[in-house]
Order: sequence, then C-alpha cells, then structure tokens
Amino acid sequence: MKNLQQMKKSTQKGFTLIELMIVVAIVGILASIALPAYQEYIATSSYRATEAAAGGVKSAVEVCAQTTGAVTTCNELGNTRIAALAAGAAGDTAVTSVTVTGDGVITVTPVAANGVAATDTYLISPTLNNGQVTWSQTGGCINSGFCEQF
Repeated sequence: MKNLQQMKKSTQKGFTLIELMIVVAIVGILASIALPAYQEYIATSSYRATEAAAGGVKSAVEVCAQTTGAVTTCNELGNTRIAALAAGAAGDTAVTSVTVTGDGVITVTPVAANGVAATDTYLISPTLNNGQVTWSQTGGCINSGFCEQF
C-alpha cells in the first residue's frame, strides 16, 4: 500500500513532448499565414504616405485650374504657390520628389522602403470640365496595386 502512495506522489505534472510539438507546429502555421499579410499591410500603409504628400499640391492645382479656367499654367513653372507646395511635400520622409509638370500632372516618387519601390510612382493628371477638376491615375503604383482608385 505504501508503494502505491509513493508512485502517486512521484508522477510529474506538465506537458508531454508531443503536446509541445503540436503547439509549436500550430504557431508556425499561423505565423506563415500572418507574416505575408503583415508585410503587405506595411507596404500599403507606407504608400498611403506617398499619396498624402500629393494632397496639398493636388488642392493647389484644382484652385489654379478653377481660377484660371485652364490647367495649362498649373505647374511648378507657372505658379509659385504650386512650386512651394511641391517643394514642401518633397520634404516628407516617405517621398523622394514631388513634381508638377505639363498640364498640372503631379508625379510623386516614393522612398524605396517597406516593400515600396522607387518605381511605384504616384502619377495623377487633372482634367478641367465645366469648372470641375477630375483626376486620373497612371504610374507604377497601378501595377503594384498600391494606388487607391478614385
């Protein structure tokens, strides 16, 4: 009888090796699914900063086009306000350069980091129709899927 009581006291408590291996395998599977999704989220959120850098310049081009009745002078050479806003936007840490050329075409080149390449340019072109400015997108961001369609 004494021997049975000693055996009950000497049994160890805890997880077996197979239970621990199953937990490690489950965590590994979850990590392999979550990591690519997280990396895509980081790249997309980094690219949103590139789009945001164009916001003030985009508004200035719209005001210029509505005030002058054409987009032909709404660029860095024809409008000092647009030139100043483009230079200020280029100072953003997520952006390499911001240019406004031609007929108000805004080109924003992102910093190559966090899954965003320098070729993922954000390029938007204005069209003035009856006093209303509409924008169309082109550029490398469409191919990469970073552009937010409008």
